Amino acid sequence: MESTTLFQIAVFVLGLCLGSFLNVVIARLPRGESVVSPPSRCLSCKARIKPWDNIPVLSYLLLRGRCRSCRAKISWRYPLIELLSGILLLLLVRRVENPLLLVPQGLFLLALLAVAWIDLDTQTIPDAVTIPGVGLGLAASLFAPPGLAGALLGAICGGASLWLVGALYEKTTAVPGMGGGDVKLAAMMGAFLGVGGVFGAIFLASLAGSVFGMLLIARGRADVAPPFPSERSSRPPPSPSVFTGTRSSVSTDHSCPDRDACCIDAPARTPPGDGRIQPSP
Repeated sequence: MESTTLFQIAVFVLGLCLGSFLNVVIARLPRGESVVSPPSRCLSCKARIKPWDNIPVLSYLLLRGRCRSCRAKISWRYPLIELLSGILLLLLVRRVENPLLLVPQGLFLLALLAVAWIDLDTQTIPDAVTIPGVGLGLAASLFAPPGLAGALLGAICGGASLWLVGALYEKTTAVPGMGGGDVKLAAMMGAFLGVGGVFGAIFLASLAGSVFGMLLIARGRADVAPPFPSERSSRPPPSPSVFTGTRSSVSTDHSCPDRDACCIDAPARTPPGDGRIQPSP
């Protein structure tokens, strides 16, 4: 077996393991809990998850999606996130030629995946992910496109554009506009993608979000309301649409040399449920 193939297999396995950790982040971060301790427990019987029952994807298949102790059902979202993480990192190493970009762009993809699922679950975007993400994007720009100046401009323009739209809407309608989490998310994407990339992502995300929203309205699952309501519980949160736009944008953004590697598919909404990685309440 060639060394390249072995390396790609190793990266895929690493992605599965990091996806398992993402499950912890997605479950605990919105509740303000530590992502390090306590150890993972079953939410139904509170039994601690054994290491051999916490192997990404494989344990879920061997246990047939149920807790070993109480046989409570394990949500399919956990192996799905693990698989998505592994696939994203595998695609990254297959497309990126500059090894210096692997770590920052890999973290960027995983951060987007975590933010997407947290936003779908809670309609919030955690600062603990987006603010460090801005710093990581700026640091990565020191040795890769779009360069430090382009990254700074992208972060400023990305965040400012969403803030301005939300502020103008609130001023004219007296309805709260764009949330601060969305502004910081756009700044993070701008730091990685540059000005052209982040504006392309926002534009395409608007189209994707409009289509998704119209589909929900047609099915009677969403009501017609202002585009930036203060309560978003009955409408699709924006970050998955933003990520869809990010994927399309980076495929055409010439400021990013590894355009196809900077892609992400936002997962579908899944309500939080029983699982093997969430901590006990």
